[in-house]
Amino acid sequence: MQFVVDDIETFAGLVLQPEGGSLTDEQFLAFCEQYPDYRIESTAEGNIVVQHPVPLGTSRRNVVITAQLGVWAERDGRGEGFDSSTGFILANGARRSPDSAWISNERWNTLTDDDAMWHATPEFVIEQRSKSDRIRTLRARMHEWITNGVSLGWLIDPKERTVEIYRPGAAPEVLTEPADVVGEGPVAGFVLKMARVW
Repeated sequence: MQFVVDDIETFAGLVLQPEGGSLTDEQFLAFCEQYPDYRIESTAEGNIVVQHPVPLGTSRRNVVITAQLGVWAERDGRGEGFDSSTGFILANGARRSPDSAWISNERWNTLTDDDAMWHATPEFVIEQRSKSDRIRTLRARMHEWITNGVSLGWLIDPKERTVEIYRPGAAPEVLTEPADVVGEGPVAGFVLKMARVW
């Protein structure tokens, strides 16, 4: 199956439905390689989601957040941190790329470094809202992470200066303009300093 978009800029921000059903992992990765400047995911139903490159402010905040997670993970030694270019294939079949993620050594050691997108679920994810993101869509995304095996998720909204904390079996907890966000469970000991995020 060949799935090519003549003008991907036209489709950025939209959902595409491949003819003939869901793409295989190989077909999906081949499609992503055709458009390296875009963030491409797929839903549990197999629809392709094309997203614009993020604005400079969002990108800067992503670096600040992921750098803190990466430095902590290196010092802590219980797992590995990842940035937004990492793709995960969830139990429901969705292919997602969180802004930041952490995987324990136990899960990491079951994977091979050559896996372009992993059939694995991180224990911890961070998503950040950018100007074009709808909060309702991001909240649904956070619930998808949690229902597919993520133990802890943070949704950061720089516009509202809030952090929503997602845990299995619980309503999200909302922090308003916190100076720090403190990790728990799989990432106990991690503290995200928010000064440069806001």
